[in-house]
Amino acid sequence: MNRLMNIGELAHYLRLRKQTIYNWLHKRKISGMKVGGVWRFDRKEVDLWLKNQRRVSIKDKVE
Repeated sequence: MNRLMNIGELAHYLRLRKQTIYNWLHKRKISGMKVGGVWRFDRKEVDLWLKNQRRVSIKDKVE
C-alpha cells in the first residue's frame, strides 16, 4: 500500500520546516499531488527522490 504524507508529515520525516517543503514545491525541486486541496506525497517516491539526491564523495568514487 502506498503511504501518502501531508506537508506536516513530510516536513517531520525530512526534519525540515513546512515552509521549506512549500518552497521546494514552488521551485519544482520536489513533486507532490493535491488531493482535496491538500498536498500529498508518496513516501516511496520521496525515498527514491532522496536516494537520487545523494552525492558521492571523491573517496567513494576511488574505492
